Amino acid sequence: MSTSAVAAGLIAVIVSYAGPMAIVFQAADAGRLGEVRLESWVWAISIGSGITCIALSWAYRAPVLTAWSTPGAALLVSGLTAYSYGEAVGAFLLAALATVLVGATGLFGTVMRLLPQSVAAAMLAGILLSFGIDVFRAADTSPGLIAVMLTGYVLARRLAPRWATAWTLLLGCLYTAVAGQADFSGVKLSIATPELTAPSFSPDAAVGLALPLFLVTMASQNAPGIAVLRSAGYDTNPDRLVVTTGVASAVLAPVGAHAINLAAITAAICTGREAHEDPNRRYVAGITCGAGYLLVGIFGTALVGLFTALPTELVAAVAGIALLGAIGASLATATADERHRDGALVAFLVTASDIEWWGVGSPFWGLILGVATHLLTTHPWPRKTPN
Repeated sequence: MSTSAVAAGLIAVIVSYAGPMAIVFQAADAGRLGEVRLESWVWAISIGSGITCIALSWAYRAPVLTAWSTPGAALLVSGLTAYSYGEAVGAFLLAALATVLVGATGLFGTVMRLLPQSVAAAMLAGILLSFGIDVFRAADTSPGLIAVMLTGYVLARRLAPRWATAWTLLLGCLYTAVAGQADFSGVKLSIATPELTAPSFSPDAAVGLALPLFLVTMASQNAPGIAVLRSAGYDTNPDRLVVTTGVASAVLAPVGAHAINLAAITAAICTGREAHEDPNRRYVAGITCGAGYLLVGIFGTALVGLFTALPTELVAAVAGIALLGAIGASLATATADERHRDGALVAFLVTASDIEWWGVGSPFWGLILGVATHLLTTHPWPRKTPN
C-alpha cells in the first residue's frame, strides 16, 4: 500500500462517476426505465467493473482498470427509445458474447500487436488532451480553486513528487469545503437491489444495437485501454483481458450491464509515475479503484450523488492534473522517432478532434488514419524488376 497509489485509485473513481455516469442517467431517462431499473443498471456496471478491476490488477500485478462503456451508454440514449428494455438486454448479451469470441480466438491481441507504438501513443495523447485543456478552461469560472490546486501540484512535484496528485486532490476538496461549493444534503444512503430482466432477441436489435455497441466498445474503449497499459510498459495479455470483461458483461447483462470494458482515461491516471515511482506497486491503484466501484455498487444511485454533487471545476482539475504525466509521456513516445511522426501526428489530431462517423468515435478513426499514414510513409514501395 502507498498513499500515492491509493490517491490515484480514488481520483479514478471520482472521474468515473462524476462525468460518464451522467450519460447512464440520461439514457435511463430517455428509455423511461424508472428508478428500480436505473438502480439495477448502476449496481451491475459498478459491481462488474469493481470485480474485474480487482481481479485483473491482482492477477497481473498491474493497474488494469476496467469501467463501463461510455460511448455505449451514449448509444443507448437513442437506442432505448427504439427498442424495448428486454431487447436491449438481449443486445447487451450478444455484444458481450461477441467480445468473448474476439478475445478467445486471439484476433484482438493480434490486431493490437500489429499496431505501431507511435500511433497507439498518439491516439492516447489525443484522448487525454481535452482533459489537460479543461484544467485551464475551468479557471474561467473558478480561478481561485484552479490556482490553489495548480500551485499545490507544482510545489508537491518539487518537494514530494510521489504525493503530488494526493495533495492536489486534498487541496481541491479543502477549498471546495471552505467555499461551500458542494452540497451533499440530497445524498441518502440505501442498499441497491438488482432487478433481473429476461433478454429478448430480435434481428433488428442485433443489427441496430448489439453490433454498434460491440464496435464502439472495442474501438473506443478496449483498444485505447490496451494502448495505455503498453505505453506504461505493462505486458498484459489483451485477449485474456477482453475475455474477462466480456464474461462479466454477459453475466451481468440481465441486471443491466450494457458493457464492461478496459478503461483508458482512468487507467492513465493509475499507470503513471504519479501513482508510484515503482511500476510494480501501481497495481494498488487498480485495486483501490475496484474497491471504490464495489462500494458505489452496493449503495447504487444513492452514493453516485456524492460525486455528482462535487463542482465540475474540481473534477476537471483533478482529472487533468492527474493526467499531465500521461499526456507528456504519450507525446514523447509518439514523436520519439522522426520517421514515424507523420502517422503519429495524424492519429493525434484525428483523435483529439472528437469526430464521430457512422456512430464510431474519433479514437477508432485516429487509429485507422494514423496506421494508414504510417504505412504509406514508412513502408517501402515495391520496385519493378528490370526486364
